[in-house]
Amino acid sequence: MADLEGIKTAIIKGKRKEITGLVQAALDENVDPHTLINDYMIEAMKEVGANFEAKKIFVPEMMIAARTMQTGLELIKPLIAQDAEASKKAGTVVIGTVFGDLHDIGKNLVVLMLESSGFEVHNIGENVPPEQFVEKARELKADVVGMSSLLTTGDPHVKATIEAMKSSDLADRVKVICGGAAVTKKYAVDVCGADGYARDAVDGVKVVQQVLGLG
Repeated sequence: MADLEGIKTAIIKGKRKEITGLVQAALDENVDPHTLINDYMIEAMKEVGANFEAKKIFVPEMMIAARTMQTGLELIKPLIAQDAEASKKAGTVVIGTVFGDLHDIGKNLVVLMLESSGFEVHNIGENVPPEQFVEKARELKADVVGMSSLLTTGDPHVKATIEAMKSSDLADRVKVICGGAAVTKKYAVDVCGADGYARDAVDGVKVVQQVLGLG
């Protein structure tokens, strides 16, 4: 019998070498792919997020868990690709690090966490100028634009990017959130006019869900 709880445990403990066999065994026994994702894989990542918030684990462990889940998802994706409704995403997010900043670890962790929570995520890289955020959001039909800044010198670029989004034709339908070591909630929301602020990757998922009315 398929070890469904084992799938959950493998993700929580970051056992990437084990996840492929566990997921494949479940699929071989015709376990519904959506049950695997929703009831076990996403639930596992929720527990990982809770452990991170409680400081029981730290960024490296959380990244390993998210990558373990991604490995398992690679087996499942082909099975649900033809099912338009079943493969419907929670939303589309465009994310990048603002102009003048080349840091990517925190941003990449947010990408993993969002993907693990059912979002379609487009990582547009680092050192991204404001106009590129707008162009990519338009091109990819984004619901949310997320920007990261780890340097205080990035503050003007955070503000310029938010202003570019809010003055564009996307202003009424694309939400903008900010995060990163150099950004505070007061600056992002009160000064720059962002729709949300995330203090870390786990909070980032919650904030994206909130601004989209998903939780």
